[in-house]
Amino acid sequence: MSEYLIYLFLLLQVLYLMFLVFTNMTTTVFILISLKQVMAYFFSAKNVIVSRIINSNNYRPMSILVPAFNEEQTIIASVHSFLKLHFPEYEIIVINDGSTDSTLSRLKEEFGLEPSNVPVRLYVSHQPIRQTYTSPDYPNLIVVDKANGGKADALNCGINVSRFPLFCSVDADSLLEFDAILRSIVLFSLDRRLVAIGGRVNVMNGCDVVEKHVLRRGLPETQIESFQVLEYTRGFLAGRIAWERFGALLIISGAFGVFRKDMVLSIGGYRHTVGEDFDLLVRIHRHCYDNNIDHTVRFLPDTMCWTQVPTDYKSLLRQRNRWHRGLIETLYHNKKMIFNPKYGRVGMLALPYYLMVEGIAPMVTFMGLVSIITLYIFGLLNREALIVFFLLEFAWGTVLNIGALSLDMFVKRRLTKLKDIYRLLMLSFLEPFLYRPMLKVEGFLAMFNVFNRSWGHIKRKSI
Repeated sequence: MSEYLIYLFLLLQVLYLMFLVFTNMTTTVFILISLKQVMAYFFSAKNVIVSRIINSNNYRPMSILVPAFNEEQTIIASVHSFLKLHFPEYEIIVINDGSTDSTLSRLKEEFGLEPSNVPVRLYVSHQPIRQTYTSPDYPNLIVVDKANGGKADALNCGINVSRFPLFCSVDADSLLEFDAILRSIVLFSLDRRLVAIGGRVNVMNGCDVVEKHVLRRGLPETQIESFQVLEYTRGFLAGRIAWERFGALLIISGAFGVFRKDMVLSIGGYRHTVGEDFDLLVRIHRHCYDNNIDHTVRFLPDTMCWTQVPTDYKSLLRQRNRWHRGLIETLYHNKKMIFNPKYGRVGMLALPYYLMVEGIAPMVTFMGLVSIITLYIFGLLNREALIVFFLLEFAWGTVLNIGALSLDMFVKRRLTKLKDIYRLLMLSFLEPFLYRPMLKVEGFLAMFNVFNRSWGHIKRKSI
């Protein structure tokens, strides 16, 4: 091996090690900040505030938008859960986005749908509507049948049909907590600067669902689903709470997010992209900074929504490939914001973080591992030092996982059986070596497929 290649691989190794230390230190800071925020939130008088606002009629009605494409396995249970929400005034708009299965026929049969001329405003463009339906038994339920155009297109259609000033986007395979809308609407009543709010999304797999409601929280049987429970816990409780504290929250999950309709319309609605949730919030921030609009985005650590996660590796990797493509596309579309002081903490802190830590992380990881393996093969790497480093990385990653689980136990105990708790703790030790590298590889592959707009098929189970 030439001297220049040796220096190159040594440089890559140093950069990789620095990257790992930085990401672990960042996550550690996030968990500590989140712990403080969670304690402050749950020791506040939030229940009293909710009661006062609802009793005084000081609330704003809401439209719940449910885009659905081939969701015959889950759509009925999901809509029933939405109909049971504790909230005085809301409408449910299910947008059948050209499904090729029995999604629409099942909705017609279950809710007795009848053709109806529902008013459709022309705020934003979308694919043509074939027919709108209403239910004589459920007056706040509207079903829209339209040509296929993708999730962003379906949500734009739902915005045009909606009547109320706030809307909540919900996935068709999700179940909402009874008081989900109630909790989120409180903050809109207290803070007029608020433009969007997200809530915690939890994994439904492994839970007992009774009467379209998650009754008992449990751990899925398969390892791949259980790893995702751990990932969702760390991502929502450690990451998003900390970013809200910094005033630079950029992601509200597509499974549950509440938005001011006027603000979304001011940016032209959803853009056609595979990462519509991330893209929408970044563009809202951009619009507010460009027009000097004082705004804020909030996150509630309460569980608002339960969603199904992929049950097989093929579906999981297809989903994560799409997520990473959506991240890269959004960063590119809003590239002028990155490191731009005009956009405050979003431009100087959040977007650079997502670019350097989330966006290029798979590339850095790949090059770092290649350099380590190459140097080791040629006898240029100290084996003992390498073992010590990976043991440190393993221990640090495991402690971070356990810290996130501790936050989860403090917020709301997901698990009630000791065997489930012990099993999740064991998975915390395996996750850094078995689960995370697999996602990094898929993220690396996504970087070479960024212009692919395909969503791919995700296997669903009946609720």
